[in-house]
Amino acid sequence: MHQGYGRGRRRGNRWVSHIPPECEFRTPAWDGERDMSVVLTVPEVECLRLVDVLGLTQEEAAMEMGVSRKTLWNDLKEARRKVALALSEGKTIIIRR
Repeated sequence: MHQGYGRGRRRGNRWVSHIPPECEFRTPAWDGERDMSVVLTVPEVECLRLVDVLGLTQEEAAMEMGVSRKTLWNDLKEARRKVALALSEGKTIIIRR
């Protein structure tokens, strides 16, 4: 295995039509520690926006992003897990571009 490559296939491109205006959401008690944060990718935020905000079906959202339904589902599931973790444990949410 070459250095710098992870396991499995390389992540494919995803079409993102809305880049979030904020990159970090902190709790009032944030103490500056990075281990007290979760990192969402822009495609994960786009999945949340399309499905949970705009109300698209997963199939419609997958078509919008140019990915399979399975890929969209994996990104959406991971994004929801990260947001739930941040809310339940008071962690900072960071959106990484």
